Amino acid sequence: MTAVPKTHSPRSRATKSGVNDVADPIAGARHIAVMDTTLRDGEQTPNVSYTPAEKLQLARMLLTDLEVDRIEMASTRVSAGELEAAQMITKWARKTRLIQRVEMLGYTDGKKSVDWVCDAGGKVMNLLTKGSEKHCVAQLGLRPEEHRAKISETIRYARRKRLTVNVYLEDWSRGVRDSFDYVFAMVQTLRELRVARIYLADTLGVFSPTDVSRYVGLMSATWPAVDFEYHGHNDYGLATANCLAAIQAGARGVHTSVNGMGERAGNTSLAEVVAAIHDHSDARTGIREDRLTALASMVETFSGKELSANTPIVGRDVYTQTAGIHADGDAKGDLYGTRLAPIRFGGARRYALGKLSGKASLDHNLAAMGIELPGADRDLVLSRIVSLGDKKHIVTPDDLPHLIADVLKTPDDQLIKIESYRVDVSSGDAPEAKVALAYKGIIEKTEASGDGGYDAFMNALKKAAKQLSIDVPILADYRVRIPPGGRTGALVETTITWMIETTTPSGRRKPGETFSTLGVDSDQLAAAIIATEKMLNAVITRRGAAKPKKAAAQRRRRTDGQSRSEG
Repeated sequence: MTAVPKTHSPRSRATKSGVNDVADPIAGARHIAVMDTTLRDGEQTPNVSYTPAEKLQLARMLLTDLEVDRIEMASTRVSAGELEAAQMITKWARKTRLIQRVEMLGYTDGKKSVDWVCDAGGKVMNLLTKGSEKHCVAQLGLRPEEHRAKISETIRYARRKRLTVNVYLEDWSRGVRDSFDYVFAMVQTLRELRVARIYLADTLGVFSPTDVSRYVGLMSATWPAVDFEYHGHNDYGLATANCLAAIQAGARGVHTSVNGMGERAGNTSLAEVVAAIHDHSDARTGIREDRLTALASMVETFSGKELSANTPIVGRDVYTQTAGIHADGDAKGDLYGTRLAPIRFGGARRYALGKLSGKASLDHNLAAMGIELPGADRDLVLSRIVSLGDKKHIVTPDDLPHLIADVLKTPDDQLIKIESYRVDVSSGDAPEAKVALAYKGIIEKTEASGDGGYDAFMNALKKAAKQLSIDVPILADYRVRIPPGGRTGALVETTITWMIETTTPSGRRKPGETFSTLGVDSDQLAAAIIATEKMLNAVITRRGAAKPKKAAAQRRRRTDGQSRSEG
């Protein structure tokens, strides 16, 4: 078997101060192929199912944005929806000349899986075989030689259909340990059949790095010309370490999934293993690290599986300094920086605001928002932040303008306010909302309808904001959290993520930065409106709003004059 994996030029990764020389490409470094199985094995995560359109979007991001070597995106004979998704992806892949980098899982079922792959427009099939004698005999009810005969039959038919065939050795980890003669005979048969690659699967995640080094090393030493790739699972939390061990033992590729999605404890995390390979081995991948965070967020949205905040590389808290001493060290020379710089992975350093905050933590946040405070005023604001932290209140950077206004008694007319609102929802009628928005002495009153109460409110709000020359960001995510207990009067915490669009030199609108605001109230709609008001103030503070239109000011003066004459 002599298939050669696709190669990439390894990329250096930038840090805050420039290019991190430790992560620079190594001349002649060994390329490690990355096959991502988010759309196949990753979809075996409980309660996860992607639509065909979502699968196509993720396939595009993986192959053209992130530049993984290959993807596995379907299992044969699963459902009509799976076939539709496969056909959409292969149609796109043929047009972009990426079809050989799209793989589908098939079974030793004679012609059935092969025909399915062909109907789906595929060119590569990953054949699932038994990598342990126990699985072969107990699950299939076949003698090893009978199983090998069925494998040969399926592969030969696939060849006639001009498919490239890779082979999974399912449960290989226990097979190579308990029945090496079985594995030896299987690999010898696959070599004779000239399969492209052999996938060594630790199907149940039972190996340690020592086991992986020993047995992947045994395979590589016994068959040095074979392209072996390691397929790990994370049942002991060792998947990333096992991938490193497999690479060092001679594996030419590893399999991953975005956010570690997969059955049980999941598969090897794409972000973790890429960073580990680049920083802890002399090998390189062709992955664009700066797109990892964006892809993780996309998969989180499509799957509905929220990432833990402390997930390595892509978690929302992993680049947040909480202790004031850490913020101070960063300000004095990036003393707490490592090779895991946030800019490298498309993230940004944040400094938490709470009871552990120091002056440096506050200074970092104020500087990021373009706010300057005299020392005495800064100390007052910091004291309030620490006090709130003691009471377990969350203070976000977007809360700072409100906190400053409260602590320093900033005049109300310097902030925008939702002066009043009314939302009417009833059966049989479209929800309607009335909003009064106050900014710099001007009050704009508008009304609108919508598909729901908050939608009607936002439609009215946008009208009022437009009259005040304020651009309202796009709502990107809306999440509600109610503490357990089931009380109807419980506080509701609503977190809304907003996206500010940017304009390209050609005039085309494209997605820009995002930020989140939080509202808490016993009423869900009120909590959302509190979060929305915070958004408006964040927009004005961060971006700087234009002065109110003259027409609006004149209308305000006419209204005031009319009110006085009527009085």
